[in-house]
Amino acid sequence: MTKPYDVVGNIIEYESGGLSANETIKLFAKLIKSGTAWSLQGSYGRAAEALIDAGYVSVKGKVLRTIEED
Repeated sequence: MTKPYDVVGNIIEYESGGLSANETIKLFAKLIKSGTAWSLQGSYGRAAEALIDAGYVSVKGKVLRTIEED
């Protein structure tokens, strides 16, 4: 059985700077898909919009592309 995605734990990691760029994209995709991105503090909505505008995440919360990391 796979471990469920821990949104709260990942928000805490995001806040502390502990997520990679691709983990951040995945987190925001989940937040956008659930609608939570728009009900959290404003910086989350702005970050979600920036990821949508940059083509990383769709408006429905699907990851469209990732960042190549070393």
